[in-house]
Parts: sequence; C-alpha cells; structure tokens
Amino acid sequence: MGTSFAGCPFGVVAHSHGKFRGLPQKMDLFGSHFHLHVETSRLNFYPSSVSTSTSKGLVSRLCSLPDTDDFFSEKVPTPILDLVENPIRLKNLSPNELKQLADEIRLELSYIMSKTQKSLKASLSAVELTVAIHHVFHAPVDKILWDVGEQTYAHKILTGRRPRMHTVRQKNGLSSLTSRSESEYDPFGAGHGCNSISAGLGMAIARDIKGKRERIVSVISNGTTMAGQLYEAMSNAGYLDSNMVVILNDSRHSLHPKIDEGPKTSISPLSSTLSRLQSSKSFRKFREVAKGVTKRIGKGMHEWAAKVDEFARGMIGPLGSTLFEELGLYYIGPVDGHNIEDLICVLREVASLDSMGPVLVHVITEENRGADNSQKKEISYKQQEGSSDPNSLPSKFHSRTYSDCFVDALIAEAEKDKDIVTVHAGMHMEPSLQLFQERFPDKFFDVGMAEQHAVTFSAGLSCGGLKPFCIIPSAFLQRAYDQVVHDVDRQRIPVRFVISSAGLVGSDGPMQCGAFDITFMACLPNMIVMAPSNEEELAHMVATAAYIDDGPVCFRYPRGAVVGMDYSICCGIPIEIGKGKVLTEGKDVALLGYGAMVQNCLKAQTLLAKLGIEVTVADARFCKPLDIKLLRQLCRNHEFLITVEEGAIGGFGSHIAQFMSLDGQLDGRTKWRPIVLPDNYIEHASPTEQLALAGLTGHHIAATALSLLGRTREALLLMC
Repeated sequence: MGTSFAGCPFGVVAHSHGKFRGLPQKMDLFGSHFHLHVETSRLNFYPSSVSTSTSKGLVSRLCSLPDTDDFFSEKVPTPILDLVENPIRLKNLSPNELKQLADEIRLELSYIMSKTQKSLKASLSAVELTVAIHHVFHAPVDKILWDVGEQTYAHKILTGRRPRMHTVRQKNGLSSLTSRSESEYDPFGAGHGCNSISAGLGMAIARDIKGKRERIVSVISNGTTMAGQLYEAMSNAGYLDSNMVVILNDSRHSLHPKIDEGPKTSISPLSSTLSRLQSSKSFRKFREVAKGVTKRIGKGMHEWAAKVDEFARGMIGPLGSTLFEELGLYYIGPVDGHNIEDLICVLREVASLDSMGPVLVHVITEENRGADNSQKKEISYKQQEGSSDPNSLPSKFHSRTYSDCFVDALIAEAEKDKDIVTVHAGMHMEPSLQLFQERFPDKFFDVGMAEQHAVTFSAGLSCGGLKPFCIIPSAFLQRAYDQVVHDVDRQRIPVRFVISSAGLVGSDGPMQCGAFDITFMACLPNMIVMAPSNEEELAHMVATAAYIDDGPVCFRYPRGAVVGMDYSICCGIPIEIGKGKVLTEGKDVALLGYGAMVQNCLKAQTLLAKLGIEVTVADARFCKPLDIKLLRQLCRNHEFLITVEEGAIGGFGSHIAQFMSLDGQLDGRTKWRPIVLPDNYIEHASPTEQLALAGLTGHHIAATALSLLGRTREALLLMC
C-alpha cells in the first residue's frame, strides 16, 4: 500500500492510501465549497494545421500506453508511467512512487531524444518539478502556464499526449509548445517566453472578478528573466496583489560565461528548511499579524517594520531575492528542484494560500539531470538557425548554411573596418556567430531575450561612431518594432538589421515563422529593405550594409542550406541601391522573385521550359527602393508578370502593386499575379511540406503561370 506524501513540518497533513488506485469521479479538492469534476476524454489532440481557435471537442479516449510499433519496440519498461493516463492518477502515489515516476519520465524523454534526435534537456531538468506541480495542483481546473515550450514535454506526457510524443514538430503531430487547441491542460500558448506571468495575472484577476477559486501557476525559466515584459508583469502582479504562484525554474544556465564562473545559489539542508519555513502557514500568519499590528501603531512604525522584514528575508534568501520582494512577490527559496518531497511540501503550502498575493518559488534544477555522459557531450541546446530544425542533435555532416555565409562575410568586412560591431538578440545564439565572437570578442554583444534593448543599444553604438550589425531572428524582431520606428528609422540612425530565420522555419512552426518582417520594415519611410537570393548575394549585401552610413538598412535570410557549393565566397562587393537584375530572359512570362524565392522561380522556369514556355526570371534584390526601371522593362516586354515572396500579404507584392497602379502599368495589357504566404499560420512540418502548404514551390509557381496562359489542364497535371 502506498501512502501519499504528507511530511510537511509546518502545515497541512493529508493521507491517502492505495497503490495505483483509481479515483472517484468527484473529488473534494478545495474544501467543502468547491468540487472538481474532470472528464479525461474531453481532449482535442488533432487540431487543423491552420486553426488558432480553442477546441475542446470530444475525441476518443487515449490510453497512456504508446503504440506498439517500431518506434517503441526497444523502450525501457515504465510500469508506473503506464498507469498514469492523466494528472489525477498522481494524487494517490506515495513519495517513492512519485520518484520512480519521475525516473520513468526521464527515461521516456531520453528514449524519445535518442530516436528523434531532438534535444530535450530543458524538459529533463523540469521532470520532478512537473510531477510535483501536477501532484499538488488540479489541472485543468487549476491553470498551469509555461513560459518556454522546451520545458513542457514531461507536462505533455502526464496530460494524455504520451502516445504521440514521437510526432512532436512533425506535420499533423504535437506542437513543441503548449497549445490551447491541443489540450485543455494548456490554458495558454507558450510563445517566445516571458508571457506566462502576464497571462496568468489576467486569469487571476478574471477569477477574482467572477468569484472563482482556481489556482494560477506560471512557470518561468532563468532564460526568460532577460525579457522586460516579465518584470512589468511582476510589478503589476505585486500592485494588484492577486493570488497566483510564479515558479522560477533556475537551471543555472547563464547567458554570460563570466557569470557562470561566479558563485551560484546553493542548495543545502539549511536552505531547504528555510524554504519550508518561509512557505509554512505559521510563518506567514505570524508575518501578516505583525504587519497588521504595526499598521495600527502608526505609519512610521509600519514602514520601519517593513524595512526590518525586507532585511530579514534578504538575509534568509539568496542574492537577488529582494528584487522579487521589491516587485511585490513573496519570495520562497531556493528549493531543490530534484527533491520531490521538498517540492511537494513547499507547493502544497503555497497552494493553501488564501490571501497572500503573488508568490515566487525559486527552484534550482540541472539541465543534464539523468543524461549519461555521452549524451551530455552530445547534446547542444544552442539553436542552429541555419538548420531546418534548431532542436535537433548535432550531426556529423554539417551543410553550409546562410548563417555560415553571413558570418564569413561579416568577418571579412570587420577585418577591413575596425568600426564594425555586432549585437545579437533572441532566445538562442546561432553557433556560426561564435566564430565572430572568438575573432572579435570586444565587438560582439549578445543581449539574450532583450530585443528592444538590442535595437536602441545598436542606435547608441551608431551615434557613438560605430557600425552596428543588429542580428535578430524575424519573429523576435516583432518585439522591438517600436524601437525600430522611433529610435532608429525616425532619426535616420544607420543601424544595419540582419533578419535571420526569415520565412518558414519548418518544425518550429508559426511561433518562430518569419512571415511579417518584409511588411513591417518596408513601410518605414527611411528604411532600405533588401534580401539575397543566394550566398553570393548575401555577401554583397553585407558589404552594402557596411557601406551605407546615412540611414538604416535591413536584409533577411532564411534558415537552411545555401544554394551553391562554392565555400570560397566571403568577400562581398557593394551593390547599387535599388538595383535588381535579370537572370534568364524569355518572352512569355516574367517571374520577379524576392530573396530566397528566386531559386524557386528558377525551378519553375525549368519546368515551364519543358513545356515550351519561355520565361524571364529576375532577382528584385530590393523591396525598398524598388528597381523602377526593371519593373517597367518587365511590363513592357511581357504580358504576364508574377511576383513571388516568402512573406505575408502587404510586403514586396504590395509595393509592386502600389507602383504599377500609380505608374499606369495595370491600365494596359500587363496581367499581374502575386504569390505570397497564405493569410493563416502554417503549423509545424518539414520545410518542404510547409512550402507546399504555402503554395511557394517551383511547381506552384509554374502552375500559376500556366493558369495565366490559359493552360489550366496542364497546371492541374503539374500539381498532381
């Protein structure tokens, strides 16, 4: 017989007997005034590839046992995990059984990692924490929010998605993030980090207004503590004083190696005891009574007591704990994130809070927990933006990427120009950028998830006489748009924006898809906007950006391997601003490509040539300013013009339409068709599958040309 954990020295003692025993349909979880009834079958695991709405339709009940196919044929036995179909099954497990469950989940994650070549070490660090959260709290009634998707795989396993874990990041498979359309256990979608406290606070206020009693738990990582929104949310949470729990999963990973070498927060029996004391009802009640007494004595005494309380808790807590206290969160910690008894004790006490306001529980974990030595050496969590899957384990064979070519070209320019510096922002740094960092350590600045700061910091560097290249992935640049407008473009400050991961990003799906940068950058009055069609053009645009010194400029490049195999290209030559070029000439149809889509235009030209159709392919190079002379030439010499871009509506094609309509080019014989990304979010899949879903392959472009020429049957046959 197992006995559920009840070993907290300062608070609630609750016993529940039974080993792997099924639970009644109705459970008294919050006392006599609130009952929870969970229907485990009400889950939707099959969202459409483009839907963004919440769906909680009935689907067949999923067994937690994985399919007995080749993928799971060599899996290590997991007897306890096999019985845990949903979080309710955790409630009757004893501490020893919970420990074994955590070990089995870690084995499962390691097995999935070995089979799929996905790095899951962020989730490996959070296994015991996830088990403890689901043991203490009562999802989906209690809302558990996560900042970072990479930490949620144990959460997915425990919430009914175990049979499909091997489909993560695949077409029609599980998302790598939390997703409202995927499970009712995901109350909010994880984005680029730092959103869980803001969303959780909103849910807490809504709960208070509606008179409900569910708990709100937001799990953040030390990586997201670089983002300003997190502190804005904490400050507002402290002011509103609504009950919610923030758990800081501190994996001791630092952006800056010098900080890593310094003293780290340690876990000891004393700190564990103090954490339990801080979270206990007795201590909190005493603290609240003391506050009330000092308030009645007088304002001066109350302020003095508050200072004493802050000082005393600063003495108890680690360095930095008073920051959270100043923001208005009651700090508890540090807690050993791999000690289930301590975690459950602290979380159970925190869950019993009635009127304490926001609480922050500081949990210390290790990212490589449970991984063997070979895995520790093999796993690299740094994102390869040149790879179609940034969470894949390193391969022996490394294809040369656009990122590699960019860094080579930038190093070549920096060796010629001592004023060139680099600023990088985003969740993870591209491995190729380390080459620049090693070559010019004093001219490389990685600011982490602080994109707004990165932009204005770059503007300041420029005002100081340097030439900053501000490297930010397309999806992350969206965070800093206000700074791009007011701190750079409006003041005509020469900052060189390097927009990586532009366009579709394969298995990262819509979260990191770079669909909008052409649109939101090209509408700025002073911004020069360009995109290379291959690695040689990329080198030329790096040189062009270094040459421009009278205003801002940006260029984008995609993930993935480069077109050619000539690795010697690294020194670029500045190109004329607003000057495109013709690659092939024909008389029937003109294809005007922007950026990487020029290569797909060339593929379409090859397909059409086999059908006897002569095609002109032109590389626009610039979205702003447009090559007006080239456009007029294409319209004059062709009856049909097709523009192709890997961006959302409102980008390159819209600028083409604006010029052509004002120039009268659409009043004559020219028929124009734009090909852009569809007006929806394209879910995770392989890059090839995503391009097909978006209608941007060479076959799609050729079919569009055939339709314009009235050869509809051939267009349909081409798509078969």
